[in-house]
Amino acid sequence: MVKRAGGALLFSIEIDHAAPRPVTTQLYAGLRELMLSGAIAGGERLPATRTLAAELGLSRTTVIQAFDRLIAEGLIESRVGAGSFVSTALNADRPLPPPAPDSAGSAPRVPRLSRAMRWAVDRFGPRPRLPHQPRPFITALPAYDAFPMAQWARLMAKHWRVSRDEAMGYGEPSGHGALRRAIAGHLRSNRGIGCEADEIFIVGGAQQAFHLIGSVLLDPGDRVWFENPGAIGARNSLLACGADLVPVPVDRDGLRVEDGLARARQFRLAFVTPSHQQPLGHVLSLERRFALLQAAEQAGAWIVEDDYDGEFFFGRRPLPTLKSVDRTGLVIYVGTFSKSLFPALRLGFMLVPGELVEVFRTVAAAFVQGVPTSVQAGVAEFIEEGHFATHIRRMRRIYQERHAALIEAAGRHLAGALEVMPTDSGLHTIGRLAPGLSETAVAAAADRHRVTVSPIARFSIEPAAERGLVLGFGGVAPPAIRAGVETLARAIDEVARHADAPPIGMAV
Repeated sequence: MVKRAGGALLFSIEIDHAAPRPVTTQLYAGLRELMLSGAIAGGERLPATRTLAAELGLSRTTVIQAFDRLIAEGLIESRVGAGSFVSTALNADRPLPPPAPDSAGSAPRVPRLSRAMRWAVDRFGPRPRLPHQPRPFITALPAYDAFPMAQWARLMAKHWRVSRDEAMGYGEPSGHGALRRAIAGHLRSNRGIGCEADEIFIVGGAQQAFHLIGSVLLDPGDRVWFENPGAIGARNSLLACGADLVPVPVDRDGLRVEDGLARARQFRLAFVTPSHQQPLGHVLSLERRFALLQAAEQAGAWIVEDDYDGEFFFGRRPLPTLKSVDRTGLVIYVGTFSKSLFPALRLGFMLVPGELVEVFRTVAAAFVQGVPTSVQAGVAEFIEEGHFATHIRRMRRIYQERHAALIEAAGRHLAGALEVMPTDSGLHTIGRLAPGLSETAVAAAADRHRVTVSPIARFSIEPAAERGLVLGFGGVAPPAIRAGVETLARAIDEVARHADAPPIGMAV
């Protein structure tokens, strides 16, 4: 090959001086792409830095900095007295990119996954993005507008001013001691659970807890009782661990234990949301709680209790947690601050039975990437100073008001179309659709009108007896709830017309 005395011509590199990306980075990326794609062959001489700078209208310093990065990566070889050359290593055989589908219908290469993940991916179901902005009737979002941001900012600033070792280090694998003690005190006084701080493990949200529990306690193919319909995040975490989920129906008294026994008398784990069933909102009756504990004891199984929004009851005192009545030592209690504070914390905890403490302590030390100590310390002090209790009381009142606004507006605008069920706790409820209306069609129509409702089927492993919509009311104020109800009524009427069903008039 004839060498160009002045080096390759590189006018194809485009430099945008108005772009936010630094010019040096643009030049580096352009040169790198030409080399890796083979547009400039290995061994070919590059222009002198002064020449390239003049051709591209750049400073020589900019070109030298880009060349230095490429030399550091081994893509350019600098030869004293001869100039800069593309590394000859690029002439070696390299893997080709996967072929694109052609007219003959060949499919792109599919990556090979583990058996557990192949099994899980096929069963994850629809995967919409987790909500991040309040909008009627998104579930799982607390009232951002009512959070005491000034107090929170003060505490966080304080805990960033500690020693650098404490603020910037890895922290304690099982969790910050002050937070574990604060959570234990809160559970004893507010949730009626007798526990000690060393039984509590801090994790990056409830879903990490579920995956950790599944990884520690389940072998691939182990049978797991799971509420149907049930919590999507927990379902996906357990599937990813290779669990064989056994869908157990739910009625107004919660998980139907007798149906679980009929489907799988021998099981390894049961997952329940006893204080506020996700998504139907039922409370597991005391009789069912004792039946579940007995079934688990006979099967030698563990029970995971997800108390995701148990703080927010109104209208009456809630039943005790399942953990508080457990005498078998088989209940693993999981809590989260995503609802009681805010989701971006990525902060949850597990309360594990005594015989599992050492196991989880070892696993936490080996695998768990902890939540920043500054965040944990801030939450601990937020609890200890009484701000958490004050915040919870205020949120109960706010959610009760928002629930009342939803029920009132639904009675005026959705009568005959959607029966919205009252609830005593939490941040969401369900609505039962009139016969002939598709829950998925209504959800799609509502989304086109910028209102978010979730079909109950989205939470189901197999078809459930309940059909309808899940409606979150915690994240938006009463005026937005009322406007959202009117919009939802129009969406439902639109679906009814297209389905050739009798139009559902909006009640006034």
